[in-house]
Amino acid sequence: MTAPALILIADDDEKIAAVLADYLKSAGFRTLHAADGDAAVQATRDEKPDCILLDLNMPKLDGLEACKAIRRFSEVPIAMVTARVDEIDRLLGLELGADDYICKPFSPREVVARVKAMLRRTRGSALRDEAPAFLVIDHERLQARLGGKPVVLTAVEFRLLATLYEQPGRVFSRDQLINAAHKEWRDVGDRSVDSHVRNLRRKLESVRADVNCIRSVYGVGYAYEAPAAHRD
Repeated sequence: MTAPALILIADDDEKIAAVLADYLKSAGFRTLHAADGDAAVQATRDEKPDCILLDLNMPKLDGLEACKAIRRFSEVPIAMVTARVDEIDRLLGLELGADDYICKPFSPREVVARVKAMLRRTRGSALRDEAPAFLVIDHERLQARLGGKPVVLTAVEFRLLATLYEQPGRVFSRDQLINAAHKEWRDVGDRSVDSHVRNLRRKLESVRADVNCIRSVYGVGYAYEAPAAHRD
């Protein structure tokens, strides 16, 4: 019988750590707590958690440095937890190997959902590879099919979806999506991406009303998460 996933909560705020632990345990996970960055790195070496919630501001070693240290020896999924909304810090965190961001204040239920999503992407990858693709991207025809049904997209919408789809879980900034979507140079405002994403979501949901696979990340941009029927 497979043991429940072990989640490392690295946060120097004991109350926040305790609340997260309670919710994660209620969801069937095991938890481990580290109160500073050094302890988080050591716990990752010793206990080999399945996922890490890593606070950005911690004593001894901050979250970015702890993430960098962990990435030298482990590919464990890491979500940075932070109250700082500075985009540079967020993108730097991703470059150092973070898989996701969770902003304070947050809903503990949302954190549990994000942990489950990261675990599905890592633990369930073999099963997903064996199953028929739920969302199919055809670059030659600039077409997308959702659950076997065509999704009518503009060229810009297709390139946005393809960019997000090909790196599930990665958070793309609006500037990065503009560069991917507009092959020719244009004077395009970064907020135009929001409009394209709204249209893209509407078109996907018109094919499958239960699909919400493009996740907004406050202050940064967007990420793709596989629809539920493709995850399980």
